[in-house]
Amino acid sequence: MAPQRNVFAWRPRIPGVVEVFHAHFTEYAYPMHVHEAWTLLIVDDGAVRYDLDRHEHGTPHDTVSLLPPHVPHNGSPATEHGFRKRVLYLDLSRLDESFIGPAVDGPDLRDPVLRLRVGQLHTALTHPGDELEAESRLTLVGERLRAHLRPRLVAEAPRRDPVLARRLRELLDERLVEGIALDEAARLVQAHPAHLVRAFSSAYGIAPHQYLTSRRVDRARRLLLDGRPPGDVAAATGFYDQSHLTRHFKRLVGVSPGRYRSSSR
Repeated sequence: MAPQRNVFAWRPRIPGVVEVFHAHFTEYAYPMHVHEAWTLLIVDDGAVRYDLDRHEHGTPHDTVSLLPPHVPHNGSPATEHGFRKRVLYLDLSRLDESFIGPAVDGPDLRDPVLRLRVGQLHTALTHPGDELEAESRLTLVGERLRAHLRPRLVAEAPRRDPVLARRLRELLDERLVEGIALDEAARLVQAHPAHLVRAFSSAYGIAPHQYLTSRRVDRARRLLLDGRPPGDVAAATGFYDQSHLTRHFKRLVGVSPGRYRSSSR
C-alpha cells in the first residue's frame, strides 16, 4: 500500500488557538523540531512514538499528549498502519511558560474526561459559527490541563453563583443574533471564563453555547412559520449560514427547517 499523507489545517477564530491540524500518516516520520506554541495532541487510530528532552514517549488512543513550546521533539508511527491524529497548537495566553517544566516531565496524560473534552473541542472547531462552544470547551480543557501540570494550583470546586449566571444570560439575550465571545463576556461581568461557564451551567443545567443555540432555534421556528425561507432565517437569527442552522435545527426540533416551514398551515 502506498504511503498516505492526508492533512487538513486551518486557523479558527478562537483566541489562543494558533492552528488546528488533522493528519493521517502511514510512514512519514517527523525529524527533531520545535514549535513556539504548545502542541495538544490526540491520536484517533494507531499510535505515535516520539522523543522529548531525550526521553521516549508514546501516544495510545486513550492518551492526551501536551508537548511544550521550544522543546525539541520528533514523531513517527508506532504501528504498521500509521496513525491518525488531531492537534491543537495553543499560544502562551492559554498556558504560560511556567508550565513548560511540568509538561516536559509528564507530557502524556491518561485522563478519559480530558480526552473526551479535547475531542469535543475539535468537533466544535470544525463548524464555523460554533465559536462560543469552542471557546467554552477550550477554557475547560485548559483548566484541566493546568490541574494535571500544577495540581496544587487547582482551586476548590466553584461555588454556585446565580447572580453571575443571570448576568451572562442577559448578555446572551442581548447579543442573540450577533453573539458574543467568551472572553468579552468574562470581561464585561468581571469573572474568569472558566468560572463563568461553570456558574452558568450550574444555575441553568445547560452550557452557555447551548442556551444561545436554543434561543436562536426558537426564533428561527417563529420566522419559518411566518413563511420566511431558511436562508433568510439563518441570517436573521445569528447562524453562520443555512447549513449551520439546519444542523442545529434538526438536532433540537427533529426535522429540517425546510420541512418545518412546509408543515405550517
